Amino acid sequence: MPDLDTPKTPLNTLLTDRIGWLGLRSGQILLAIILAAAVVWGLVQLKLVVIPVLIALIIASAASPVLRLLKKRGLSSIIATWITLLAGIAIFGTVITLIVFAVENQFDELVVAASDGIDTLQGFLVNGPLPIDQEQIDSAIDGVVGFLTSSQFGSGAIAGVSVAGQLATGAALALVILFFFLKDGAKIWEFFISPLKGERHARGERIGNTTVRVLGGYVRGTATVAFVDAAAIGIGLLILQVPLALPLAVLVFLGAFIPLVGATATGILAALIALVFNGWVVALIVLAIVVAVNQLEGNFLQPVVMANSLKLHPLVILVALTAGTILGGITGAVLSVPIAAVAWAIAKVWNSPEEPAKRAAVATPAAVGASVVQKAPPKPPLARAQRKPRKR
Repeated sequence: MPDLDTPKTPLNTLLTDRIGWLGLRSGQILLAIILAAAVVWGLVQLKLVVIPVLIALIIASAASPVLRLLKKRGLSSIIATWITLLAGIAIFGTVITLIVFAVENQFDELVVAASDGIDTLQGFLVNGPLPIDQEQIDSAIDGVVGFLTSSQFGSGAIAGVSVAGQLATGAALALVILFFFLKDGAKIWEFFISPLKGERHARGERIGNTTVRVLGGYVRGTATVAFVDAAAIGIGLLILQVPLALPLAVLVFLGAFIPLVGATATGILAALIALVFNGWVVALIVLAIVVAVNQLEGNFLQPVVMANSLKLHPLVILVALTAGTILGGITGAVLSVPIAAVAWAIAKVWNSPEEPAKRAAVATPAAVGASVVQKAPPKPPLARAQRKPRKR
């Protein structure tokens, strides 16, 4: 029979001792991870809506200074929005038109040079130091041709058409959302935080202002760095007479929006094109230009331009970049770093920025001493009467 006189351990003791505290905290951490995973999974499933909203938010934050300047000139919100939106569309369309004309004007030269370059590369692979013979090259070519003529490639092409349709839908949705963000962005955020009162409402205002400031600064700073990279590499390609210099410069500009690897990858692509069309010497010069530009940009330009908008350690950037690429591909790689920067900035302004200063002022010995001196009671009249008179 069990001993009925043995005292039982109370439930609150089991939950508040060291093992119980560890179990509760572990359960809370697991619950937070599950909820975060569920949120991320839901966002990935709704990426056709989430990605256009994020892109529109980033572009609207970057264009906010232009919008404010137009409003200060006396223009109404709707007119300023239309001018900003149409100017952006005109700039983007001009760049695309220039790229199309550049490719069209050099198309015949590109076909001939590509054929010669492929023959040169094939001769190097056969006669060079690499252990590759002609049969292996022919087998690889046959494999590529077989894949292009197979049903698998046809199904992949159909999937590509579906992806193109999704991209067109997302672009149209992003354009509409961008219009409303430019026109009524502040009103939209005020509507979301209107149920909050007091400090919570003030926190919502800080989060909104911080998001626009960090995203806008990140995009404008990255665009400045990307323009310098693209201009330097593009001028080098023009001087060396590398084909497709303008499209490659635009690719370098776009690639710079993927931190750490984007500009380098597009620069290596330019070097490969120079290798095919211009030979080894020009390719090595292009590679040297790419390395020099990236070193100057990373050590001198980027710390100055991005100092106030991207205060993240390179390891954090690398982890965010990897996670974004896994979840959203190239689009996730572009959006992951600014999202991480905004999250860190929001964490820093979550509480009122004056609170740490107040706590520090109270905690310092000088402040404590000053308060003691100010609160010292006045001397009684008797003490003043007992003072010795001064000698005349």
